[in-house]
Amino acid sequence: MFKGRSRHTLDEKGRLAVPARFKEALQQKGNDVLVLTNHDSCLWAFALDDWRAIEEKAANLSLFNHAANRYLRYFISGAQECPLKQGRITIPPDLRDIAGLTKEVVLVGELKIFEIWDRERWEDEFETARQSFPQDSQALSELGI
Repeated sequence: MFKGRSRHTLDEKGRLAVPARFKEALQQKGNDVLVLTNHDSCLWAFALDDWRAIEEKAANLSLFNHAANRYLRYFISGAQECPLKQGRITIPPDLRDIAGLTKEVVLVGELKIFEIWDRERWEDEFETARQSFPQDSQALSELGI
């Protein structure tokens, strides 16, 4: 499970050091590959096995459903495998552009995935989440969380 937040720096080639706790989570799954894809204003990073489960579900979507088409075009088509080498991954340039990643980034663990945010975008998003947390907590408690 991916958890916690940490700040990192991308080098000029888009390489990102993966925190030890995230590497351990990958090793427990027997993975040394992350699948990155675009999502909202950040990137989502999946262990390869977790990504394959998403692909299986996506493969069964109706080709004649417009929402499914948009999902496939944006989310699924953005997916790229990024092998872990010497504790780092290289984020492809097109994904860096989509997420607005330049140098300073924040990794945000969310159990099955982790997000990769531009630091400034993350600060804005975190403030929004902090402000709405009381209302969101109430809604989630009604779901048993």
